[in-house]
Amino acid sequence: MPRKLPFNVAVGSLHQLIEGMVPGEELVLTVQGEPKAVVTKPPRTSWPCQPGTAKDTRHWMAPDFDAPLEDFAEYME
Repeated sequence: MPRKLPFNVAVGSLHQLIEGMVPGEELVLTVQGEPKAVVTKPPRTSWPCQPGTAKDTRHWMAPDFDAPLEDFAEYME
């Protein structure tokens, strides 16, 4: 179901409204309750992350990362 919004309300914040939409979502702009325009955010054509971009970065992991947690000792028995 498309979201309906009066045109005079949307004018000041149209940029923020469009940025907040998910791809494929429709926004119907109305004047006196009658639909006048439909804004649709296009589907994403590419993924923002590229595979392998963190390949040569250093990652820190705590020395006790694999150590059992004391809080879960009763579940580990």
